[in-house]
This record gives sequence, C-alpha cells and structure tokens, in this order.
Amino acid sequence: MEETRLSQWSVIRSLLAILQWWGFNVTVIVMNKWIFQKLDFKFPLTVSSIHFICSAIGAYTVIKILKLKPLITVEPEDRWRRIFPMSFVFCINIVLGNVSLRYIPVSFMQTIKSFTPATTVVLQWLVWRKYFDWRIWCSLIPIVGGILLTSVTELSFNMLGFCAALFGCLATSTKTILAESLLHGYKFDSINTVYYMAPFATMILAVPAVVLEGNGVIEWLHTHQTLVPSLIIIFSSGVLAFCLNFSIFYVIHSTTAVTFNVAGNLKVAVAVLVSWMIFKNPIPALNAVGCGITLVGCTFYGYVRHLLSQQLPGTPRTPRTPRGRMELLPLVNDKLDDKV
Repeated sequence: MEETRLSQWSVIRSLLAILQWWGFNVTVIVMNKWIFQKLDFKFPLTVSSIHFICSAIGAYTVIKILKLKPLITVEPEDRWRRIFPMSFVFCINIVLGNVSLRYIPVSFMQTIKSFTPATTVVLQWLVWRKYFDWRIWCSLIPIVGGILLTSVTELSFNMLGFCAALFGCLATSTKTILAESLLHGYKFDSINTVYYMAPFATMILAVPAVVLEGNGVIEWLHTHQTLVPSLIIIFSSGVLAFCLNFSIFYVIHSTTAVTFNVAGNLKVAVAVLVSWMIFKNPIPALNAVGCGITLVGCTFYGYVRHLLSQQLPGTPRTPRTPRGRMELLPLVNDKLDDKV
C-alpha cells in the first residue's frame, strides 16, 4: 500500500512539474511577443538585458539569501577563462531568440528552435570531427524536412527573423558543445548557471543596448500612453524568465529522461497553440504538418539518444566492427535552451 502511494505521488509530482514548466515557458514566450507586438516596445537588446538583470537578482536571492540551492564554487580565474566565454555565447543565444520573436510568429520561431539537435550534430561532425551512430543521422531527417516544409509554407515569413532564429540554434549548439570542455569538472544546475552567467551577460549586453536602443527607449517612455502597466509587463517578463530557470531545475529532478524529452516537444505544441489563440496569426495546414513532423522527429531523436545511452560501455552500436574513430552521442541537452 505504501509503495502504491509513493508511486502515485511520484506520478503526480512529475505531472505538476511538467505543467508548471510549460506554464512558465509559454508565458515568457507569449509575454515577449506581446511586448514587441502589442506594446510596440521593439527593443530586443533592452528586453534581454532586463531578463538578465532579473535572473541575476533572482539567482542571488535563491542561493545567497534564501539558501534554497548550494552555491557551486568556481575559482576566480575560471570565471573569466571558462564562464565568461560561455556567457558571451549564452547572451548571443538569448538576444537572437528575442530578435526572432520581434519579426516572426511564435509558432514559426518555436519550430525553427527545434532544429537545435541537427545543428549540434553537424557542428560536432564538421568542426570537432566527431562521429555518430547512423541512427542519430536518420533521426535528423524528419526534423530537417519538417522545418523546410514549415519555412516554405509560412505566410508571415521574415528573412531577418528566420536568420535570427536559425543562428540562435547555432548559438545554442555552440554553448552546449563548449560546456563540455569549458565547464569540465563543474556540475552546474540551471540556478548556478544563471548565478554565474547572468551578471556577465548583463555586462556584455549593457553597452550595445544603450548605444543601439537607448534613444528609442527614451522616446518610447515619453510617448507611450499606458506607461506604468506596460513597464509592469516588461519587468514581469524578466521575473518569469528567472522562474523558468527554477522550473527547469524542478522538472529535471522530477521526471525521467524520456518523459522530459517528450514533455519538451509537447511544450512546443502548447506554445504554438496558445500563441495562435492570442495573436491569431494564420497557420496553413501544410505549415502545421511541417511543425508536427519536426516535433515527431525531435521525439524520435531523443528516443534514439536514450537507447544509445543505455548501452553498456564497449557494446557495439552497430552490427559492423567498430572503426578507428568512436561514434559518439551528441552532447546537446535539447530542452535546456529555455533559460532566461
């Protein structure tokens, strides 16, 4: 009886973790789109800076004041030698995501972000000369095909937004790959990652935001009619961006790897549906099919990765005799690019 109760509580806990993760993620995405489209606050660098500042304050509060998470100590020289380069790529990734949200619909942006597994595998293969099991390559086919179909049939296609989202995938892949070498020896969770990277990201982005968008922000402050409610929405998006990081930490520790992968792909579908209900952007049938194919491909990719990771060390991954170079699993942790 006790085991049954524990099992039921585990299922309920996992479900609640997934639902709160979905809630924070979809809310942050929709709020950012609302800020750019409805509030006419077309300053993605400034929005990103606000998110970084709120996340830095939030992480400091959780670790130093509330002591809900232990601080992972990093040597001072490692902060500049390891954390700073990661923060730079991290900053580019978030900025490109917000830039894409300004120019393209949420549905299109979320579908393109699902391209991250493919960019990671290709980047590791081309630059780092790593080789992968043939099943990994096969799992990328529906991802690429679905995104091509979505791009061709997107009615609100914008080249700048498309390129920003695509280069955002490359930035996410680069960040994930660099983490393998730069953060070797440190076992960061999402809160400690934000604690160290958000202040650096704020420092990196502050000057470009002031130089490129400062005059526009000042003009917006003087001309916008509903200033106080709009500022509340903008800063609330920053607070929720930090809460999203905390929710990621919670869901990782409450679900299995397979559940996390499936829930991550369903989250994209929820974000697309909610954004369509709010912004009423047209989604043609073939566009929806392309998005669906991409999500199925991402789920299959995660399943293949899970299968390969369960194989015992030294077990051949294909029937043939292994060649000189090992076939490696991708390093990407696909759904952790939601941070900040």
